[in-house]
Amino acid sequence: MSAHYQTNNRRVWNSLADNGSLFAKVATDQECRNPLKVLDGRGWLPESVAGLEVLCLASGGGWQSVLYAVAGARVTVVDVSESMLQLDECEATRRGLNIQTVRGSMDDLRMLDDAAFDIVHQPVSSCYIPDLCPMYAEIARVLRDDGIYVSQHKQPTSLQISHRNERHQFVIGVEYYHTGPLPGQIDQSYRESGATEYLHRLDDLLGGLCRSGLVIEDLREPVRADYEAAVTHYGYRGRYIPPYIRIKARRRPRSGDEPKSATIWTP
Repeated sequence: MSAHYQTNNRRVWNSLADNGSLFAKVATDQECRNPLKVLDGRGWLPESVAGLEVLCLASGGGWQSVLYAVAGARVTVVDVSESMLQLDECEATRRGLNIQTVRGSMDDLRMLDDAAFDIVHQPVSSCYIPDLCPMYAEIARVLRDDGIYVSQHKQPTSLQISHRNERHQFVIGVEYYHTGPLPGQIDQSYRESGATEYLHRLDDLLGGLCRSGLVIEDLREPVRADYEAAVTHYGYRGRYIPPYIRIKARRRPRSGDEPKSATIWTP
């Protein structure tokens, strides 16, 4: 039986996909002409992914999966939303690609074998689960030794913003040590309406990743500042608060005495 956050976020993302959300756009023909450059502007991926096993985690929607498949990877997509996965399936059929889709939550990958993937690629999605430890443990389990984990997450400070004052200054109205689902806020920038979201501190995002058996190799903060944007636009907000953090991590070689699944893993 699905937890409440899974059931609610499945409903929200089904609706977003069904209604043509900006976050549910498949890869274009132009993007597919040079898929690795589109996927990887930082040089984090190998020069070729042909023949590699890639897990697109919480990544339904027909974008990452299609680009990796066009580049020659063997792709599996796990997502909680069947409507998002349908976009992957339809686009794979249209382009003659072989993409496997699995409906499931990012923090429970029991359907996937140990050490099955060379790359795990996860777009912004960790905010939709309450605890990162099971997710990181599962990623470490399904990655092969020296496998790459590429991810993007919402910065905690961005999720602490509640509103703007009369001078368009951003007010931190959520405590840094807030627990449980985030409350609704006036400022909905970088929030998905109706979704159940959680604030994860840097201790969780970075420390939790390292404690799971992964080593951080690079970290970036994507620039979302727009100096031409009106003060009411999210691009103006990006001048003051970085919304995202991108991480490249690598699976440490196994020592042989590590836990086998998230169900027995403790930090």
